[in-house]
Amino acid sequence: MVKFPALRGALPKADPPGPVDAATVASLAERLNAASQARLGHGLAIRHVNTGSCNGCELELRALTGVLYDLSRFGLRFVDSPRHADVLLVTGPLTQNLRQALEQAWDATPDPKWVVALGDCAVDGGVFKGSYAVLGGTGNSVPVDLTISGCPPSPSRILSGLRALLEANSP
Repeated sequence: MVKFPALRGALPKADPPGPVDAATVASLAERLNAASQARLGHGLAIRHVNTGSCNGCELELRALTGVLYDLSRFGLRFVDSPRHADVLLVTGPLTQNLRQALEQAWDATPDPKWVVALGDCAVDGGVFKGSYAVLGGTGNSVPVDLTISGCPPSPSRILSGLRALLEANSP
């Protein structure tokens, strides 16, 4: 049996989140909701599609649904089917074995629809570029409306990108 030594000393602590201005959050939520209502008639529905990710971007996506970011307060939500989605949020490099799944999700998503390539891998293949199993970025299979770079991008950067997508496509 292997025994691990007890941890000695204090573990490094994460930085506390910065102060949140309630008026700024309320204003952002109002603007996002107004943009999605004007464009779609409802809040933005997001379908996550993993095309071969290392799961770093997925960790940041899940942070968006937690108490700190609380994506739902902005009228944004994840859905279980591309048939209910407005946005396909793609993570990971486009791999040969998942290209067809991405194209099927694209075909199943009703118009108007957008595709967001999330993370460096989804943008151009990232660190996996050049692999025999990787076809490159999401744009090699479906049209991309927004790219959010980073490895992985922070939850606040993802939220800002989704806000920019909505505001740019509002009438």
